[in-house]
Amino acid sequence: MSNGRSSPRRRYLAVWFPVLPTERATHPRLGRACAAPADGRPLVLVDKDRGALRITAADVTAQRAGLEPGLALADAQARVPTLEAWPHQPGEDDAFLTRLLEDFGRFTPMIARDAPHGLMLDVTGCAHLFGGEAGLMKQVAARADALGLTTRLALAPTPQAARALARFGNGSRFGRAEARAAVRALSVEALELDPRDATALKRAGLKRIGDLDDRPRAPLAARFRADFPQRLARILGEADIRITPHRPPPPCVHDRRLVEPITETADIERVLGDLLVETTAWLERHGQGGRAFQAGVWRVDGQVRRVTVRTGRPTRDAAAVLRLFREKLAALPAPLDPGFGFDQLRLAVPLIAPLTERQARLQAGGAGLLDPETPDLAPLIDRLTARLGEAAVLRFRSQGSHLPERAAVLVGAEEAGEGVAWPQPAPDDPPSRPLQLFVPPQPVEAVAEAPDGHPFRFRWRRVVHDVARAEGPERIAGEWWRSRTQRTRDYYRVEDREGRRFWLFRQGQYGDAEGPRWFIHGLFP
Repeated sequence: MSNGRSSPRRRYLAVWFPVLPTERATHPRLGRACAAPADGRPLVLVDKDRGALRITAADVTAQRAGLEPGLALADAQARVPTLEAWPHQPGEDDAFLTRLLEDFGRFTPMIARDAPHGLMLDVTGCAHLFGGEAGLMKQVAARADALGLTTRLALAPTPQAARALARFGNGSRFGRAEARAAVRALSVEALELDPRDATALKRAGLKRIGDLDDRPRAPLAARFRADFPQRLARILGEADIRITPHRPPPPCVHDRRLVEPITETADIERVLGDLLVETTAWLERHGQGGRAFQAGVWRVDGQVRRVTVRTGRPTRDAAAVLRLFREKLAALPAPLDPGFGFDQLRLAVPLIAPLTERQARLQAGGAGLLDPETPDLAPLIDRLTARLGEAAVLRFRSQGSHLPERAAVLVGAEEAGEGVAWPQPAPDDPPSRPLQLFVPPQPVEAVAEAPDGHPFRFRWRRVVHDVARAEGPERIAGEWWRSRTQRTRDYYRVEDREGRRFWLFRQGQYGDAEGPRWFIHGLFP
């Protein structure tokens, strides 16, 4: 699967779980192990609502007995004395649907929750991977059945039409004209309006969506709020408001669906190598390079693991990225557990950047050209990051601040962005700031030749240093927008009689209420 190309016609698959399965020991809607009624008794979920326990969901047997959501539990038990009631736990429902969302991501990266108890899949450009739209729906239904879930599926040109046909119709696959005709035949409840509005429509003789479609939209907007025509247009397929996926789709995605599940790490690496070849070819066609590569593996039982490697600069070197994946897989704190095997792998590139071909060295010292004699540390940094983790390999990034302690910040070696440009002194100038800084600056006792002059003697860590040479001052004002209490600093580069070089500064001026104070901020080599 690759979403490098866009399709002019979008297709959405609504997956709805309408009833509770009672034939499985693991109760999916409760999200925990329990013993479902084995004797065929009706099963419902109940929760407290308006001072009474009411049904929130019912299985097939309960629905056949006339028990519907919203009915008080006392009334339901009066109708069906053998009723089995379980407490509804929405939190566990949500956790289960989140796991289900990850599992069904094998069909498309464009997937979202469709509350309550449903999923919405944007399957544009994906159907050919599953033998067409009919084959895709068949495999989605088979996957849900393997998890013990009853489903109803609808494939339509807009998400609102697919949702209505799945929840209020009989499901199926619809083209644009077919979807409109099927939606027109649905009851007005498919618009999911406020119950009072639905009752008002029925009393006015408007029982089907087709009845509303035949009416002028302006009077409907005046009676049922201004957004009513837009709601009607979306469900009829006239307007497509696309879904917001669970996670933003990466620019480049390639899938490999396996005929037989694999369990060995060597087989996983072999499939990743094939996917990397396809991915780097896509990147080369588009003049891009990857800064992050994410491998997703789907287990047969629905568990999903994702492993991400990052590079210090854009690349499309498949062999180098595969080496990073090997390092990452070997260093995982929780190794990949294949269970009964992995049946699908996906390689995505969530972070890309322009990458043009670089000219090899034509002559020694050629400006802007690659010099093969200059060591390239990027591969080493990438391998260390993959093996030790992103938090273990850091680098300095410049920031826009005159204060020395804020001029640089430690970030991950693979983090994108270079910050502001580092200052470039003249080749013959000595360094204006030391590489070693004290955080925070350490106080010293200093004596200056004049109130505003450089120090000629200072005491630091109980040792007196006599200054032989001094350069400065370099005046740096405080960042008043951060704190109004910051004081001006005068920095000096000084050298004592033993040749040791220090970076001192005086904070404040003579005549201030607090008086000046001296600090040592760093050491020159």
